[in-house]
Amino acid sequence: MNTWAVGLAAVCGALTLAAAEPAVVRLWPEGKIPLKTSDAPERVNPSKDDIVRLTDVNEPTLTVFLAKGGGRPTPAVLVCPGGGYSILAWNHEGTEVAEWLNGQGISAFVLKYRVPKNRDAAFCDAQRAMGLIRSRAQSYQVDPARLGIMGFSAGAHLSVRTSTCFEKRFYEPVDEADALPSRPDFALIIYPAYLYTEGYKMPGDLPVTAATPPTFLLQAEDDGPYVDSSLTYFIALKAVKVPVEMHLFPDGGHGYGLRKRGKTTDVWPGLAEAWLKRVCGL
Repeated sequence: MNTWAVGLAAVCGALTLAAAEPAVVRLWPEGKIPLKTSDAPERVNPSKDDIVRLTDVNEPTLTVFLAKGGGRPTPAVLVCPGGGYSILAWNHEGTEVAEWLNGQGISAFVLKYRVPKNRDAAFCDAQRAMGLIRSRAQSYQVDPARLGIMGFSAGAHLSVRTSTCFEKRFYEPVDEADALPSRPDFALIIYPAYLYTEGYKMPGDLPVTAATPPTFLLQAEDDGPYVDSSLTYFIALKAVKVPVEMHLFPDGGHGYGLRKRGKTTDVWPGLAEAWLKRVCGL
């Protein structure tokens, strides 16, 4: 191969790689981030496994994974990684989930919400993200009436908060995107945390009503103190007749994402795929 051909191949390869990289969008206009408490630079916590744990997130973003819709708008999901509101399990509960959704013809937006220990700021980020995606639905070729949310652990708690507290913004609106609905059209709540109170009652700041979106719930019985979160949310949804599908497995623990561990929870992605097909009309 001559030098010109080698150079062309290198350029084409670089262009292909660049095209494959998902876009990253700033969530808030410059100087408009509410409840901003720090300017510390984002960092990755050291770990001995292959999970990327982000913390000191003070500049929230959306990472955009668009599915091929064949010229038609696709359903979309806002993905909220877990991490106890201290870190974000960025790859195995975020980007890997987005790629899985793309494989089903669903676009995905991975939310890099603020951590650590800033739940209200994270909620602002989630509400803002829902409106921002809807405001750009045409350019992203997504259906604003089929925009769901999916969260894991603390990200599941954040997804429930977004699913139940949508009547008004938690912050002062900053532009036209904030005039659009923040209510998800459907929700996948995966091994949620922080939903249980005594008597299997939902926390008072999470008002479950008939307007709460249809929900897919997943947890394992051996998920320490968190298994009661799914039971609590199921009871609340059932009481107001919101369609809910719950899967409770005997083992699996917590924090597995889509990764298989040789546990009964390993089959859950197939169950979620079937549910998404029904809910999204795929």
